[in-house]
Amino acid sequence: MNDISLKLDERTAEGKKVIKLRESGFVPSVVYGGQDQPIMTQSPQVQTTKIVQTAGKHMPIDLVIDGHKKMAIITAIDMDPVKHTLRHVAFHTINQDDVITTDVPIVLIGRGESTAERAGLVILQAIDTLEIKAKPANLPDSLELSIIDLANEDDRLTIADIKLPSGVEFADIDQDMELVIANVYEPSALQAANEASGGEAQDETAVAAEKGSSDAAVQPDQASPKTSEKEA
Repeated sequence: MNDISLKLDERTAEGKKVIKLRESGFVPSVVYGGQDQPIMTQSPQVQTTKIVQTAGKHMPIDLVIDGHKKMAIITAIDMDPVKHTLRHVAFHTINQDDVITTDVPIVLIGRGESTAERAGLVILQAIDTLEIKAKPANLPDSLELSIIDLANEDDRLTIADIKLPSGVEFADIDQDMELVIANVYEPSALQAANEASGGEAQDETAVAAEKGSSDAAVQPDQASPKTSEKEA
């Protein structure tokens, strides 16, 4: 786990005044957690955007508010649909001993170096994230899975191929270990599937679904810890 820190200042701007706050280069935010009342906060746009891009909703962040440090995790991110800028962030404080349930990215290692790709085949990823649980110190930045040994059409990697780090467990005790993460395809088969679906098969999950429902998976929503929140 990487150490990520963000300094927040308490804010008084609410309602229409938040618009001016954003125009002046700050992102409004709110910090929930424990028995404390939510704290309305703000931080510079540039620094906050970098933190959000790095931490996502799965990496703990050390928030510094009025000189006091609080460990937290991002639970909600609001982006402007037109400007694609950060509009609001919700944080939820956590403790070192808390067991956090969250989604982490699955990263395929060895892109372009696998036997399959060297032979002209294509490897597509059907699942991008996986829900796990761990204490903050044990939360991984990502779950890595090597594709080097994939060689033939219809070769695949499943959840069972993932080796979880020490202290990390699957969030679902009934996790389907045969759920497919990545498949090997022959390019002509992809083209045929793409034509059959009117072009929509360019999406990896759509291609996987074309081969059979057992190969496709719906990505879970990232929303942990679960809290009821609205922009403050």
